[in-house]
Amino acid sequence: MSVGEFTVSNIHMDEDKREEEKQKDSQLDIEKFKVDVAAAEQLAEQGDFTRSLEALLNLEKQARVAEDVTASKAACSAVLQVCHKANHLKQLEEHIVLLAKRRGQLKQVIQAFVRQAMGYIDGLPNQESQVSLIKTLQTVTEGKIFVEIERARLTRKLAAMREAEGNIAEAADILQEVAVETFGAMAKTEKIAYILEQVRLCLAKKDYIRAQILARKISPRAFQKQQGDSTGEIGIEGTAIEEADAGIPSLGELKLRYYELMITYHQHYNSYLEICRCYKAIYESDGVQDDPAVWGPVLKKICWYAVLAPKYSTDEGSSSDVTTLINTTAAYKHMGDLPLHKQLLSTFTNPEIVRWGLFEAQFGAEVAAETDIFAGEYKVKRQADLKLRVTEHNLLTVARYYTRITTTRLAELLDLTPDLAEKQLSELVVAKAVCAKVDRPAGVVVIGKLQQPEDVLNSWSANIGKLLRLVEKATQQIQKEAMVHKVQLGSAA
Repeated sequence: MSVGEFTVSNIHMDEDKREEEKQKDSQLDIEKFKVDVAAAEQLAEQGDFTRSLEALLNLEKQARVAEDVTASKAACSAVLQVCHKANHLKQLEEHIVLLAKRRGQLKQVIQAFVRQAMGYIDGLPNQESQVSLIKTLQTVTEGKIFVEIERARLTRKLAAMREAEGNIAEAADILQEVAVETFGAMAKTEKIAYILEQVRLCLAKKDYIRAQILARKISPRAFQKQQGDSTGEIGIEGTAIEEADAGIPSLGELKLRYYELMITYHQHYNSYLEICRCYKAIYESDGVQDDPAVWGPVLKKICWYAVLAPKYSTDEGSSSDVTTLINTTAAYKHMGDLPLHKQLLSTFTNPEIVRWGLFEAQFGAEVAAETDIFAGEYKVKRQADLKLRVTEHNLLTVARYYTRITTTRLAELLDLTPDLAEKQLSELVVAKAVCAKVDRPAGVVVIGKLQQPEDVLNSWSANIGKLLRLVEKATQQIQKEAMVHKVQLGSAA
């Protein structure tokens, strides 16, 4: 084989040699490079701002061509530092954009100087300058996955500024643009905190539909500590999970904040069962039951909202859900310290008529004390619903013991006028909680479902079958006793 012959092996050998020579030529003396950067910064301190930037940009080019991450970070950091010390905000923004758009700029370098620039925001003299720098950094980070977390934090800061100005709607619109649930490298607690902030602003904006959509991105299971939640562990697509931003609450605090926001949402629709479930989740959270000043008010609210929830099946839940909720609440160990509230729950579980006057006399003081439930904008609605639940409980109790009752007697048992008693009964019939018919001319209420002929026949057949099985069993027992005692069975002669 001749020396100049081109083969696959020769071509690979030549490429390896060229790569090695390139690496040797591109290697920088990092110590000498740092000295040059310090000298360029010294020029800015002496007042020669232009020459200092030119020298630093040349050094940045050398490091970028050499693909030296450490040197590139040092050069870019020096450029930003010089502009910041000189209070040249416009120059700072221009050089941030310039450095990010340079050909072959390394991702680690862009991430480093973006984070450095983010540290300058709070130190700027006025809000206008802060907003300008934030928008510049948003422009630089747009469409770059490796700085998506930094962009999300910038957006949150901008939304906080708009909220402080009183522009709640604009703040909510700004924050809704970021879908942090898709960020693989963001810490779990920071994701949850970010989404909760989006929900909070939507609720403040009175946009309840969007608040519900955003809240569904968080599952209650997310508040359980799992593998992969810690900093440095591997997350989605093999990315390392970064440390959460400063000031992010713990997972337990985020759980309480989540349910508080859900309570605000469900209060808008008067979803008493869902509110009760939220307070129940708060009560069962870690650390809540250790402090009586915390679990006391929460447990009282659980009792009241469990009572306010309808006792028949609705879109929120079935009647068995409400019954189970009341029974589990009554079984809590701390209910012994709240005897009046335990009596409240038993009032609605016992199948007995509840007189509204006696109920109001017994629990009126507690109703007045629960200002979060029975005061403010919900006062009239909640008090009316409480009286309605007492009436519904009495109607269900009557339906349990009566098959026919006069409207006069029904109104007397419910402490209502005949017309209002008929109205309440009709609403329960429509809700399929009770089966009843009202004969107005006769003034009689027939309670119970009218059986169809097929149902009557099936019931008769089932009863006959049961009777025959009992007769057969009795016959077997008689024959067994006759055999034991050796008694001859048969007709008498």
